[in-house]
Parts: sequence; structure tokens; C-alpha cells
Amino acid sequence: MLSIRRSLTKDSILLLCNLRARFLSTDCYDPPFSPLSKPTKAQREEKKKKKKKTKPDQSSEPVNYPTVPVTSELPFDFRYSYSETNPEVELIGFREPKRFSPFGPGRLDRKWTGTCAPASPESDERQWAEEREEVLGEPLTVEEVTELVEQYRHSDCSRQINLGKGGVTHNMIDDIHNHWKKAEAVRIKCLGVPTLDMDNICFHLEEKSGGKIVYRHINIIVLYRGRNYDPKNRPIIPLMLWKPYPPIYPRLVKNVAVGLTFEETKEMRNRGLHSPALMKLTRNGVYVNVVGRVREEFEREEIVRLDCTHVGMSDCKRIGVKLKDLVPCVPILFKDEQIILWRGKRD
Repeated sequence: MLSIRRSLTKDSILLLCNLRARFLSTDCYDPPFSPLSKPTKAQREEKKKKKKKTKPDQSSEPVNYPTVPVTSELPFDFRYSYSETNPEVELIGFREPKRFSPFGPGRLDRKWTGTCAPASPESDERQWAEEREEVLGEPLTVEEVTELVEQYRHSDCSRQINLGKGGVTHNMIDDIHNHWKKAEAVRIKCLGVPTLDMDNICFHLEEKSGGKIVYRHINIIVLYRGRNYDPKNRPIIPLMLWKPYPPIYPRLVKNVAVGLTFEETKEMRNRGLHSPALMKLTRNGVYVNVVGRVREEFEREEIVRLDCTHVGMSDCKRIGVKLKDLVPCVPILFKDEQIILWRGKRD
């Protein structure tokens, strides 16, 4: 027993000595077990001196940098979307206070009204039109148009802007001018609800950017900047910092359709739900031929159903609003992503 105890004590003493030698090693290189070296007093003083030198001079009074509001001479009202809003529709109310401008506080010399920032009465539309004609210069020849279109119409074009359900937005105009710094034209690919009315998109693109559309095929547009375009003299376009909340509009579908009784309206809705769908629309699809198809169907039928499964109810209502004015027709029901349209009474 004594021999076993002596061997255990010897082993424990050797283990302690080994650990002590490892932890308190005086070798220069012993990474796993070397203790952290504490900075000396001289090193601490040097660090304090360096911090004092790099610290800026903090005065007792805070420095307030004056923010100068941006002045833009563009003759149109600034809106979030130019092609998807109708200023003639009367609003019911707003979802946020009018004092919150999406351009930021004090960054624009125009007052935000809740839906737009109106242009100053001093802006001259004739002068803007004359300047645009000067920038465009002489019209392009057939050979120049062919060469330009061949360069920018393909899907692998690097100068492309995607136009979605927001339509022609305010910040998109700035993106177009940024592309025009290094390229003569820009390719615009349109998808979603705005493609129901491509003429409206083309009108706002030309009017707001000052360019010229030289190519249009289904949902693809090539927008030319002009012969005399100078990036240094581009118009000032203040950016929107966030998307404003849309205002509250009147109800689109009423309980009783105009010209019908309650029972007739209910019967029309049931007929529409059980009728075969004219078309099946996809999310962010191309709806260029929808208006023509609906008009043709109304020549034979009184009720039309559009299947908008997986499109979303918000896009369904936007489609209904556009078809109401373009066809024209009367939307009588939005249910389970189905749109029921009535052609209205004919004389």
C-alpha cells in the first residue's frame, strides 16, 4: 500500500510540475499556453496621446449645417407614380398626415399636398417643350434607328430598366437619366398591371424624361435620349426617400350596380361566377391584349369573368379600375381572385 501511495504522489508531483512549466514558460514562442502580455506604463501613455491627437475639437455648441431646398424647374407635378394615378378622381381621405413629404424635410421647395408636389406657377411648359426639341435635334434616319434598335432591343442589354406595377414612378425618371450618361438609349421592360395601357406608359415616359421612343414591341420599349443631350445639363430631379401611403379612394364596387336592382345585381354576380373564364392572368404578366379580348367578348356576352388566381387581390382591383375606363365596363364583383365585369346597359 505504501508503494502505491508513493507512486501516486510522485505522478501527481510530476503532473503539477509539467503544468507549471507550460503555463509559466519563458520561451518567446509558445502560442497555446503563453499568457497575455500586459502593456507597460509607457505604452499606455503613448496610446492616450494618440487618442488626444485624433479626437476632433468638440465645441460646446453643436454645429447645424443648413439644408438648402432643391429647386427644380420641371413644369409638372411630382407624384410617386405618373401612369397609375388619376388626379381627376376625388379622394375621400389620407392615410398619413400631409406634412410628411416623401422628399424629406426641407429638401424640396415644393409643398407636399398628400398626393403630389405641385409645380410652381412660374414654370413655363412652352420653354420646357422648346428645350426638349433642341435636345432631340434632327430626327434619326432609318439606318440610325435600325442600328440603335438592334443594339438595345435584345434581352441581354445591360442598359435595362424594369417597369413593374408601380408604373412610371418619379425615381425611374432619374434612373433613365443615369443610364443616359453613358448610353444613347435605354431598354424598358414593362410587366404587370401597367401593360394594360401601353399608350399611357409611352406618353408619360416621353413627357417626363424628355426622350423619344424609337422602338416598341409588345412590352419592350427603347427610349432615345436625343442628339444634343448633355449629361452635365440634365434636369434636376429630387429623389423620393420612401414610398408615400396611397390615399383613400371611393369604393369601386357598389352593393347595387348603376342601372340594376339589388336582385338583378345578385343574379349577374352568380352568373359571372359560374361562367367559363375568358382568360387566366398570371402574376406580373403581360396584359397587352386583355382589353381587346374583353371588348370582343362583350359583343357576344353580357358578363365576363377573368381568372386571376395567384395574382393577388390588390392587383385584381387595379386591373378592374383600368378595365373600367379602357373597355369601358362595370366591375360588379371581386371574389377569390376572380374579376366579374358587366358591359352595362346598351341603348
